[in-house]
Amino acid sequence: MRLKKLPIGIQTFSKIREENYVYIDKTSIAYDMIESYQYVFLSRPRRFGKSLFLDTLRNIFKGKKEYFKGLEIEDKWDWDTSYPVITISFAKGKIENRKELDESIIRTLKNNQETLGIECEEKDSVAGCFEELIRKSYQKYKQKVVILVDEYDKPILDNIENTEIAEDVRDGLVNFYSVIKGSDEFLRFAFLTGVSKFTKTSVFSGLNNLVDISLDEDYGDICGYTQNDVETTFKPYLEGVDMKELKSWYNGYNFLGSDMYNPFDILLFISKKHKYSNYWFETGTPTFLIKLIKENNYFLPSLTDLRVDEKLLNSFDINNLDFEVVLYQSGYLTIDKVKPKSRGGYTYHLKVPNKEVRQSFSDVVIDYIALTNDTSKVKIQDNLYDALEDIDMDKFKSSLHSMFAAIPYNNYTKNDLANFEGFYASIIFIYLQSLGFHIIGEDVTNKGRIDLTIIMDNVIYIIEFKVDNKQNALQQIKDKKYYEKYLNYNRDIYLIGIDFDTKDKNISNFEWEKYLL
Repeated sequence: MRLKKLPIGIQTFSKIREENYVYIDKTSIAYDMIESYQYVFLSRPRRFGKSLFLDTLRNIFKGKKEYFKGLEIEDKWDWDTSYPVITISFAKGKIENRKELDESIIRTLKNNQETLGIECEEKDSVAGCFEELIRKSYQKYKQKVVILVDEYDKPILDNIENTEIAEDVRDGLVNFYSVIKGSDEFLRFAFLTGVSKFTKTSVFSGLNNLVDISLDEDYGDICGYTQNDVETTFKPYLEGVDMKELKSWYNGYNFLGSDMYNPFDILLFISKKHKYSNYWFETGTPTFLIKLIKENNYFLPSLTDLRVDEKLLNSFDINNLDFEVVLYQSGYLTIDKVKPKSRGGYTYHLKVPNKEVRQSFSDVVIDYIALTNDTSKVKIQDNLYDALEDIDMDKFKSSLHSMFAAIPYNNYTKNDLANFEGFYASIIFIYLQSLGFHIIGEDVTNKGRIDLTIIMDNVIYIIEFKVDNKQNALQQIKDKKYYEKYLNYNRDIYLIGIDFDTKDKNISNFEWEKYLL
């Protein structure tokens, strides 16, 4: 039996259905959303299937019943009614200023006029033409209008490193989106997608009835592939694949529903003959995200268990970029678990979703912060891996020494990174994380916090860092009995104290002991 084609890069619902591509049925979720709300916003990371879902909605509202045969919505929807649909997309190309934004919107509105058979008198007015298009569509088709906006925030994100331009572009989008609120009487439904949910700005100030379903449990699976999808629909494509390994590489995204796979990863993994690689990650890492690490002296080991509240997850401020927010909304962090607060509300624990993101992100950070050439980096990584696998403490020490020696001196002189303990701990952490080890940063015990814990199949390493001999690192581990947390693991435990010298820019003291029961 010939397998269906894989919809790699295809975001057109009709093409997928007409040409017999694999399709994961999301129409039941779509129907529930349409029946429940009128104005909806959905945030998901890039390449997560937002555009395909939006086009699915377009075909539903256009009454294209022929494309929904056998799908869950087929017997639920009134296919005799067709609504005029206005589609807006900022997904393609890069808009670099307000003028280009307005020109792009005018072109898009012109395309919609041609599709709907309507001519606007205010051809050169963004807000005027948009309002006119909505009103005339309602009048012509005697049905309320549907508005679908894909990647609403991309023009802002394209300019996020230049605050002045980003703000100007944002104001242009406010001018555009405010028309939706003013056209309520003519609208059946509006759906906007994006990567980020902006706050402390007026992007959605006029849309106070916009419902954000990004962290709604009922819509947690609205985009992406579930484990069940992978084990059923994609089973014929994954013969011989170690499903546990596949899951560790690409699963792990969570939006309060099932643990999800990024569709792009699964489709590319299959098409590339089951080769594990960084498919999603290589499609683009924001440079401003990496710069935030350097500018804020960010303590990278804290990425292993970040705790934030819902307000933080929903906030994105042009004038005050928060590193955790950028990581979460871009897909480099995801929700691990949710715990209620005693005083009300919830705490969200975040994690790096999977091996692909963990290793790839680590490599990018190493390149940017440590400025180490590729040859040196790979050699150091290999030596660190072998040292920890072989429990060779002398090799571990020499590998760490080589790691810091490989960092160009001018990388220290350009900033004050080396003057705080977190820099050295962050460099070690990011190198070790690039190797795929299970690492816990700021590991909490009843006596304090362990700087770094490495948990391996046969051994556990407990590491404490100090700068300029302010305190004996190894002695602190023993005094606070950090090892007690792991005694029931029945593995060898090694205690490692590492001191750094800010003048020499390297390790000044390396002590270790094997804990004896």
